[in-house]
Amino acid sequence: MMGGLCIMVKDKMCIGVMADELMARIDPEFYDAALKKKGCHQMDFTGRPLKGFVLVKPNGIDMDKDLEYWIDLCLAFNPKAKSSKKK
Repeated sequence: MMGGLCIMVKDKMCIGVMADELMARIDPEFYDAALKKKGCHQMDFTGRPLKGFVLVKPNGIDMDKDLEYWIDLCLAFNPKAKSSKKK
């Protein structure tokens, strides 16, 4: 997973760690609101942000309630997320 650690839930990317940041796969409906949270920014590798994926800097998950917020957001979206095609 893009050089990091990824936690899969029901064969779908859910949440992970890249370098020192949390990678969160969230409902695109909540994407703009999530970007306003402390430490959150777009996940952008190619010059285009990946809609539905955000990165959160350590200062955005320094409290248990902050980390819990992101985990809950990822788990809530997981049933709606599409799986990658099997090779």
